[in-house]
Amino acid sequence: MNHSERKTVAFGALLLAAACAYVTAVTPGSAQAPGGGQGGDGRPGAARKKTSQRRNFLISRDVPDAAAVERGQKLFVSNCGFCHGATARGGENGPDLVRSVIALRDEGGDLIGPVIRQGVPDKGMPPLPMTDEQIADIAAFVRAQQQAAINRRDYEIQNVVTGDARQGETFFNGAGGCKNCHSAGGDLRGIAGKYDPVALQSRFLYPGPRRFGPGSETPPPAVKVTVTPASGAAVTGTLEYLDDFNVALRDSSGFYRSFPRSKELKVEVRDPLAAHVELLKKYTDDDMHNVLAYLVTLK
Repeated sequence: MNHSERKTVAFGALLLAAACAYVTAVTPGSAQAPGGGQGGDGRPGAARKKTSQRRNFLISRDVPDAAAVERGQKLFVSNCGFCHGATARGGENGPDLVRSVIALRDEGGDLIGPVIRQGVPDKGMPPLPMTDEQIADIAAFVRAQQQAAINRRDYEIQNVVTGDARQGETFFNGAGGCKNCHSAGGDLRGIAGKYDPVALQSRFLYPGPRRFGPGSETPPPAVKVTVTPASGAAVTGTLEYLDDFNVALRDSSGFYRSFPRSKELKVEVRDPLAAHVELLKKYTDDDMHNVLAYLVTLK
């Protein structure tokens, strides 16, 4: 093993160790306080140590009880909504609690409770004499709003088919459109029956490996490259790597070959998806919506 390889291995080991430490630090419940996780003396403040490791990982926390969230919403809107907005995202006089550091660190009202009860007179917030249960419900509502804001899995995709199918067909068959590589009655026949509109839009706007998930029937089309040295025969194969300094390919026998780039080295890349990349530079918003509206008719 040469010096460069030893450095690579050492760096890889360092990354692995850092990753393990990171996972340990952020795993819920992994931070144990003395005395069986109760902070030694059993005080609520000490028990907070148990969750301090995951304060920055809000979505990993338990989802608040739905009934508590509903009660908290009613309390919040009637008592706090005038300043903080009905959804806790801020109003004319009060800050956004979805992004508030104090609210993000709160556990069941332990931090926002004192603020509610004492108020912030210099900011115009009066004290509100609430019970522990009411504060816990408000905390549950605020936590639900925070989680909803950062949980992309809960995002509801709206209708994306908003364009004009006739204009989309005109673009598809026009000069510089899609007809040079595709045919509505050939390779794209029935494509709208294979993919929903969101997936279909993704496929023509962002073609390539990203669209192929686990269990895909078709692999991404290979990018071919021919490398011709100043002296020597041309070599053709599947492109493996390309930057300003090196080009690498795998030839028909499966052999990996790498070449340092220079002015004398001729490199010809043939990417089946190059036309899609070029179209991305030309599409207007209307073009994208219209093309999709046309493609969804190809059933």
